[in-house]
Amino acid sequence: MHELVQAVFNGDEKTALHQLIYTLSASGKRYLLRNEILQAFADYCHQSQKPAYFYYSSSVGKLIQYTHEIIFEEESTWFVIRPRIANQEVWKLTADFSSFEQTTPQALLDVRDRLVDRYQNHILEIDLHPFYESSLRIDDARNIGQGLAFLNRYLCNQLLTDPEYWVEMLFKALHGLQYDGIRLLLSDRIPSGIQLAKQIKPALKFLSELEPHEPYEKFRSDLQELGFEPGWGNTAARVKGTLELLDRLIYSPEPGILEAFVARVPAVFRVVLISVHGWVAQEDVLGRDETLGQVIYVLEQARSLENELREQIKLAGLDLLGIKPHVIILTRLIPNCEGTFCNLHLEKVQDTENAWILRVPFGEFNPEITNNWISKFEIWPYLEQFALDAEKELLAQFQGKPNLLIGNYSDGNLVAFLLSRRMKVTQCNIAHSLEKPKHLFSNLYWQDLEDQYHFSVQFTADLISMNAAEFIITSSYQEIVGTPDSMGQYESYKCFTMPQLYHVVDGIDLFSPKFNLVPPGVNENIFFPYSQKENRDSNLRTQIHDLLFRREDPQIYGHLDHPKKRTIFAVDTITSINNLTGLAECFGKSQALQERCNLILLSSKLHPSQATNSDEAAEIQKLYDIIEQYHLNGKIRWIGMRIRSSELGEAYRVVADAQGIYVHFAHFESFGRSILEAMISGLPTFTTQFGGSLEIIENQENEFNVNPTDLEETAKKILDFLEKCDAHAEYWHEVSEWMSQRIHHKYNWHLHSNQLLLLAKMFSFWNFVAPENNEARDRYMEALFHLIYKPRVEKILEKHKGG
Repeated sequence: MHELVQAVFNGDEKTALHQLIYTLSASGKRYLLRNEILQAFADYCHQSQKPAYFYYSSSVGKLIQYTHEIIFEEESTWFVIRPRIANQEVWKLTADFSSFEQTTPQALLDVRDRLVDRYQNHILEIDLHPFYESSLRIDDARNIGQGLAFLNRYLCNQLLTDPEYWVEMLFKALHGLQYDGIRLLLSDRIPSGIQLAKQIKPALKFLSELEPHEPYEKFRSDLQELGFEPGWGNTAARVKGTLELLDRLIYSPEPGILEAFVARVPAVFRVVLISVHGWVAQEDVLGRDETLGQVIYVLEQARSLENELREQIKLAGLDLLGIKPHVIILTRLIPNCEGTFCNLHLEKVQDTENAWILRVPFGEFNPEITNNWISKFEIWPYLEQFALDAEKELLAQFQGKPNLLIGNYSDGNLVAFLLSRRMKVTQCNIAHSLEKPKHLFSNLYWQDLEDQYHFSVQFTADLISMNAAEFIITSSYQEIVGTPDSMGQYESYKCFTMPQLYHVVDGIDLFSPKFNLVPPGVNENIFFPYSQKENRDSNLRTQIHDLLFRREDPQIYGHLDHPKKRTIFAVDTITSINNLTGLAECFGKSQALQERCNLILLSSKLHPSQATNSDEAAEIQKLYDIIEQYHLNGKIRWIGMRIRSSELGEAYRVVADAQGIYVHFAHFESFGRSILEAMISGLPTFTTQFGGSLEIIENQENEFNVNPTDLEETAKKILDFLEKCDAHAEYWHEVSEWMSQRIHHKYNWHLHSNQLLLLAKMFSFWNFVAPENNEARDRYMEALFHLIYKPRVEKILEKHKGG
């Protein structure tokens, strides 16, 4: 980047840069973001009659393409340049154009503070870089999120370069495995790694003489004589296969062999999924709007994990010892539960044998607050005591410690951190959606937003939990580091300011192997292709068709003059980020779309009076205003009611029956559960280009990714698709089949659970053999918790006590 900057500054294009800066500063704006900068540069090129190549290929053009922010001060202009993914540089251009030099992140944070008139000379700097400095790091940004593969390669290399040490460490890890005092895998008859390597040979010779399907219990005592305890397999062939993998791993280590062996090691039996926020129940009580997707995710993950663990325990031959998996969803108990089971201490998860919802109440403080549902933005004062109470409950339920803690969302991840520190258990984080990048400038103006959102607490909690976690799973690569054009969710925590509170100089190492892509699945018993007629309920189909197209109801607005037109379908809660209003406006502005399609929206609410906050009420009213402004009566149906998952699955299929399409038009989407549901149902799906949903489509030449800020281009993409459908009778079916198969093969819960358990085992092993600087790092996180987080939550608690 230095060469490019110097080429601009010292070359013929310096005048162009000077003119552009003058134009931008004349606008009166002191802070410009990438889209504004690119648009201003395009206007400049046009007005200056620059040749076509100048916008992209000139030195100044390349510099502007890399520039994500420009900040104006009286004496200088600051450039935030992102030359590549996960890399940011700060450059300072003096007002007299005499100097253009790279500077420090600290200088940028000071500039941002001055911008909002909240600069202070001495401020706490949070810098996590020293804790990652000696850690393993992925060296290629393209491999970010592939931490497991990286660790596998590294460990195999270590086995090759220092086999004696690493075989001994492998032996110690295996030798320590047990379940409630029952020794697994190895007994004291095998005292060392060298002896283990030797002992495998006679065991394999013995097993090769048995019938492959010989049950383990028939030869258990023979293996124990050789020093091998239960856990290697349930048949002679399975035990032999597992020992052969270990033998190959010792003598010719390869990543694939290591992964296959670790997958078979019985090391995880008890798992806690932490989703604190509440309203975690089952069908018909799947969360409130702000956490609906998370609750569905956690329930399906619990079912899948329990099933996967059961299968692994069976294949390891441990079910014969009475060992069975135990999965607990930890959430809060809500006394005033509005007729649901959210006040039930313990509830079995449907379609499982031993997965449970464990509800622990918040400490009372003010019962008028704590006995009721609490918004996710107000939950923070109760989490520390909740973690302490939950620890006792979990130990009682499990009759021992869990093997894995999985946090969900910022609050669940903080509780996972607190429990992990106390119980010394592997911690996994799942953000689902980080609030900071969703709310533009939320850190810069945190003081103005504090009463409503308490972002100072939430962003601090995020920093603590993401750094303390042994591993983090994300649904997409973009969730970590974004794209060349946009910053990732975790990347936004790398360097930021909370004016007059602290500066984050280096908040997270994006190249850490702790980041791993493990996308969720979709419940294929509920969401399956429309073409599977044999699995569909004809009565349900009729009911849902009536709901979507004809039924009159106080919770349904609008009728369709021509119900046979192709349907544009959208399902989401009504928020400004989810942008159902933008989709309605896109439809309203395009006469061509209206002539060919109807628009059907399915949300949970229809009237402003149902809104839980002013933003939601405003968005609902805005949707009515758009319908009236563009005269959409007769062309739109808006269904504002919560329907069961089985009904939603059929709704997608009913729209697919008539060759409709699905549009997800959010301004930002971290992943998008409804996208998976629509695609697997066979609906050709258009998704926002901002966020992880970009990866779900894995684009067919950008045909199905849309820009929610460009209504005209979105309408054109949909119309182009419809034209292709008209020109080629099979085109809709080809796209439908491709999308359905993509979800079926790549986004399924079996793959998710298998990979998650593999990560848990591998990172537990890694922390055992190479604990690095984790204790120092975790002590630093505890300091942030006690010195920043707790004093700030006390302020929220004082308000609640007074309320």
